[in-house]
Amino acid sequence: MLKQKTIQNKNDKLRLIFLGGMEEVGRNMTILENQNDIIIIDMGLQFPEEDMPGIDYIIPNISYLKDKLNKIRGVIITHAHYDHIGGIPHLMADLGNPIIYGTDLTNAIIRKRQEDYKNCPVKLRLRNINNTTRLVLGGFRLEFFKVTHNIPGSMGVAINTPQGIIIHTGDFKLDMNPTASEPPDISKIAQFQNRNVLALLSDSTNADCPGHQFTEKQIEYNLEEVFRQAKGRIIVATFASLLNRIQQIIWLAEKLGKKVAIEGFSMKTNVEIAKQLGYLKHKKNTIISLRKTQNIPDNKLIVVCTGAQGEDRAALMRIAHDEHKDIKIGKNDTVIFSSSVVPGNETSVQRLKDDLYRKGADVIHYQMVDIHAGGHAKQEDLKLMLKLVSPKYLIPIEGNLSLLKAHERLAKGMNFPEKNILIPVNGQIVEFANGQAKLTNKKVCTNDIMVDGLGVGDVSNIVLRDRRTMADDGMLVVIATVNKSSGKLLNNPDIISRGFIYMKENRKLIEQVRNKVKQLVQNQDVSKPGNEDQLKNKIRDEIGKFLFKETERRPLILPVIISL
Repeated sequence: MLKQKTIQNKNDKLRLIFLGGMEEVGRNMTILENQNDIIIIDMGLQFPEEDMPGIDYIIPNISYLKDKLNKIRGVIITHAHYDHIGGIPHLMADLGNPIIYGTDLTNAIIRKRQEDYKNCPVKLRLRNINNTTRLVLGGFRLEFFKVTHNIPGSMGVAINTPQGIIIHTGDFKLDMNPTASEPPDISKIAQFQNRNVLALLSDSTNADCPGHQFTEKQIEYNLEEVFRQAKGRIIVATFASLLNRIQQIIWLAEKLGKKVAIEGFSMKTNVEIAKQLGYLKHKKNTIISLRKTQNIPDNKLIVVCTGAQGEDRAALMRIAHDEHKDIKIGKNDTVIFSSSVVPGNETSVQRLKDDLYRKGADVIHYQMVDIHAGGHAKQEDLKLMLKLVSPKYLIPIEGNLSLLKAHERLAKGMNFPEKNILIPVNGQIVEFANGQAKLTNKKVCTNDIMVDGLGVGDVSNIVLRDRRTMADDGMLVVIATVNKSSGKLLNNPDIISRGFIYMKENRKLIEQVRNKVKQLVQNQDVSKPGNEDQLKNKIRDEIGKFLFKETERRPLILPVIISL
């Protein structure tokens, strides 16, 4: 048993706070806090929405924890998907670099990702756990149970607190017939119902989907049928982290006498880590490098690659656009999208499919044949989890509000007491005292922290608004050169349009703008202190109003005053 100091006080209130994951899919981070101790579960990122141009991703806001670093006893990571580990390189230094607990594969992927962030000021302290680990972190006693997901090493966690047991499922499905991973700890999960579980925090990502999640065995059978019918080369695009699917493909290749090439930096990295830890197995010559594929007959080759979401520079996009040096799409190729489409990527994925069709490939995706099983429990699995655990309170987690409410409806349909289903928003404090839970009116800051290139948190909502404006209506730069002493205009203002209008075809409008700028400069003596900023604001306001009246568009107006 791994131990830190142990403090147990039945009068100690328990606070549960979600810094992300309760109003979106992603950015998962949960805090459990009592008087003396804090533990953190997951530290993920959220991929940007369509109205966030230039943003790489969003990470949790940890301002609430900044003055509580001495209380943080550890970080539990349920599995190695980026929506659960993606914030680690950016946040651990500011959190005082507490110990991270995860399975060996989870920690290996975290460690590898940390190496990609050369400027990280801390060396992570990683400790391996498994489903038999018992861990004491301050006043919390933790135990773990295996769940099936689409990456090995996924765990749920039960936290024994003075108020009762809190169970966090992590991402899960109850697949009793997995092909590339171990089945879930059903018997261990079922034992919790005899231990008076206070609250179940349960994955809601697929709460609006009826039935049971497909078993991986069924997916493997369907993939084999597709592989057998393919005339030539097979290209399978999937998530880089979907290691169970990659293992299935390797086993099918060996069964059918085919070779496998892996393409995509992140996928190659994950495959190598999984091989080293024994999570991914293959015969000696099954996996070959891409440069050796030229000597393999098309009907004996499977390429597994990234890019199933239509990402610009991912392997499949480069292949489809003839930008890949080793792979060109041919008329007998079969391209398989073995993943569902992440919301927001529908348009890019459809364009990618169309491009592949134009090249003559046969395209197969999960809406045509069941060749992808999601990693999240559907409604019948969620019901089973609720029955197995029999908690006093249910808190749906990990989803947009509509998904959390779908989970609530599901529980109510099982006669679970409505008053015992809690749906907090991000930052809202749930308080447990004397075995009772309360959604308080207290809320901690969970404003978006956006990562843009090397910048973390330096892109505000105002910057985003300007980017949206430029994306929608373009920008107009107004340059006025004035005499430093007199404030008089030295020459005609220069006007530059980008993404707004084509200047050669709108000379009359540009001339009207130029004349209005002249008038504004003449009425404002910029030689006096403070007047230059006032002039810029006037140009921004007056020219903006004029252009909207003339064009019904609102370009970003950027005034530049040059004093000579």
